[in-house]
Amino acid sequence: MKRIAYLAITLFSSAAISMAQSPEQKGLDIAQKADEVDHGFESSSSTLTMILKNKHGQESTRKLSNQTLELVEDGDKSMIVFNSPRDVKGTATLTYTHKEGADDQWLYLPALKRVKRISSNNKSGPFMGSEFAYEDLSSQEVEKYTYKFLKEESLNGEACYAVERDPVDPNSGYSRQIAWYNKGNYRIEKIEYYDRKNALLKTLTFKNYQQYLNKHWRAGEMVMVNHQSNKETTLIFDDYQFKLGLTDNDFTQNSLKRSR
Repeated sequence: MKRIAYLAITLFSSAAISMAQSPEQKGLDIAQKADEVDHGFESSSSTLTMILKNKHGQESTRKLSNQTLELVEDGDKSMIVFNSPRDVKGTATLTYTHKEGADDQWLYLPALKRVKRISSNNKSGPFMGSEFAYEDLSSQEVEKYTYKFLKEESLNGEACYAVERDPVDPNSGYSRQIAWYNKGNYRIEKIEYYDRKNALLKTLTFKNYQQYLNKHWRAGEMVMVNHQSNKETTLIFDDYQFKLGLTDNDFTQNSLKRSR
């Protein structure tokens, strides 16, 4: 009888704590859990196909490669290189994401043979004519947002937490975002982006997830739809590899120039 009473008290206490948790704290807890479960990939690479679709439905295709270095003390580092078509081949972007403060980003333009620093005021601009902004290239560090849990909701048959994320960076092109986190594994299923006037700007949908190393979930496809311009960009990911032994020396401005 004492055991049953103890279990009842424990369950009641846990429920009371959950009920007492504010929407802001619950949203932060979900984001922290999503960050925690993906720790440990160390470094990764993939090849990408970028499909640009204009408002008339006409498409153009680009081929890219991507490398990422996981860091614990600060945000991740990443480099994206365009391999085709010819007019963009060799163009490369380097991103140093920071948990606090503005990120550092550089763009290498092979025609000019120079590295250009991307101003923090320009990071809301389109990345190489796509519907992704330069700020979308940064890793999604927990500290980059404030959070508010909104609701639990089923999305494409997956039970999800809907969480509002408000960017801390005053130069962000977004007033807020709504992200849907999968309740089972905390991967993100969808993000809605709202512009500075709080109007829905874009929706990013993650598709064809696969799990790697029995832990890390990666989308095989991402589709960014711009609701205001009626344009769309699709990223198709292939050949994911992890724990490649990459170091800080692989993510320098000189690396951008050697990326060809």
